[in-house]
Amino acid sequence: MPQRATRTARIEARIAPAALKVVKRAAALQGRSISDFVVAAAQEIAHRTIDEAQVIRLSIEDQRRFVELLLNPPVLAPALKRARNAHARLIASSR
Repeated sequence: MPQRATRTARIEARIAPAALKVVKRAAALQGRSISDFVVAAAQEIAHRTIDEAQVIRLSIEDQRRFVELLLNPPVLAPALKRARNAHARLIASSR
């Protein structure tokens, strides 16, 4: 017999009667309690939100530009060369 997850936190929310009616119907269609349905829906949208936040979306033009810069990087500006050298010295001195 599968064990149910131990509940360790409680959330309270207010919902309009019309919205509650929809949630009740959806929960019934899935054979879940309203609480289980709401928790599952919240977790699903939370995972989707996190996944979407971790993906960088670029237009076709931006993708081409990105690849072009990777394959043919521009010449470093003098200030960036100095910063790279300073970083290399800092890392070498910390070893």
